[in-house]
Amino acid sequence: QVQLVESGGGLVQAGGSLRLSCAASGLPFSKFAMAWFRQAPGKEREFVVGISRRGNQYNPDSAKGRFTISRDNAANTVSLQMNSLKPEDTAIYYCAADQVDYGMTYSADGYDYWGQGTQVTVSS
Repeated sequence: QVQLVESGGGLVQAGGSLRLSCAASGLPFSKFAMAWFRQAPGKEREFVVGISRRGNQYNPDSAKGRFTISRDNAANTVSLQMNSLKPEDTAIYYCAADQVDYGMTYSADGYDYWGQGTQVTVSS
């Protein structure tokens, strides 16, 4: 049984930092690209940042310079370091796994497994 379990969410003031973690089990972790998505109330789930099987990072412009993803294949974990947080970063953050050989999938539809999500709230 595949499980992705996120942790580290919470309430932070604008300009602050948070570190999210995702622990994976039940899957060959090193064979999966991993990504973080987020979903704010009334909005679609959106790609935040991803990391390929080979460790290449994929950061949209909105995340560059603020969000950094990393993975530890020995520990089956992926982390998201978020700095300079803004109120518009408030959302539920989800960890996702995609069994893709190369590159990164940006659409939520392309992912095979999801965590339950962790709430991030940034106050102004």
